Amino acid sequence: MSGEQVMEMKKQLKLGLPKGSLEKATIELFEKAGWLIKPQSRNYFPEIDDPELVCSICRPQEMSRYVESGMLDAGITGKDWTMENKSEAVIVCDLVYSKVSRRPTRWVIAVAGDSDIHTVEDLEGKKISTELVNVTREFFQERKINVDIEFSWGATEAKVVSGLADAIVEVTETESTIRAHGLRIIHELMESNTQFIANKEAWADPWKREKMENVAMLLQGSLNADRIVGLKMNVAHARLDQIIKLLPSLNAPTVAGLYQQDWYSVETVVSEDVVRDLIPKLKKNGAEGIIEYALNKVI
Repeated sequence: MSGEQVMEMKKQLKLGLPKGSLEKATIELFEKAGWLIKPQSRNYFPEIDDPELVCSICRPQEMSRYVESGMLDAGITGKDWTMENKSEAVIVCDLVYSKVSRRPTRWVIAVAGDSDIHTVEDLEGKKISTELVNVTREFFQERKINVDIEFSWGATEAKVVSGLADAIVEVTETESTIRAHGLRIIHELMESNTQFIANKEAWADPWKREKMENVAMLLQGSLNADRIVGLKMNVAHARLDQIIKLLPSLNAPTVAGLYQQDWYSVETVVSEDVVRDLIPKLKKNGAEGIIEYALNKVI
């Protein structure tokens, strides 16, 4: 084996995966995209069934620093933390998913339910507790509102309840935790989504860049396939135009003639939300042998 072949075999991309609330959703997304990741108990280096990838588990808040320093070639973190850390890492792509949904998370300003604070202007001279200190400071500085911002190590919602702060800036998806603490949202600071980021030097390396682009493409393809299904059916020639008019699709349905018959096989991709109403209509209008199947990727 030549020296060049040995070097090719050793090529690996160091990839950071987010620890905490996004960890499970990220591992599930990679599995749908084609990679099986096996977390190890009390171990920050999970196994992955790709010899070209080496994974590390890191806190999203620290991911951009590890990527910028070169300790990691690439990583998955939140847009909120790349902004908070003023990261200069390359943004390979946005990946819109969260721990419970396929939508961006929101950072909001919340106060006690019975507070006389109703607008951000009412926070003049007040104390705000948050983990997102830099973004929060810039927000109030732009509006020339003087506030005292302190870093929160966690349990941020409780700071208002216990009287340690007048307001909080906290991330939420469903607002359930905020409501459970009797808090009221007065302003949405920003939306955030997951991002795939890369070290600049790694991005400049042709092999690593191609590997990252391939991973990003398959992850995005898996997200595109969320709540989308394939439909396939047989349709008589006389009913074809009628059936086609009923079918939504990404482009146009695929239609292929059946062997030595005056029938067609019709295939399309539709939103999962419309299937329960669409299939009875297709059946009523003459479609037969209707098959619904799940999709792993739409690229």
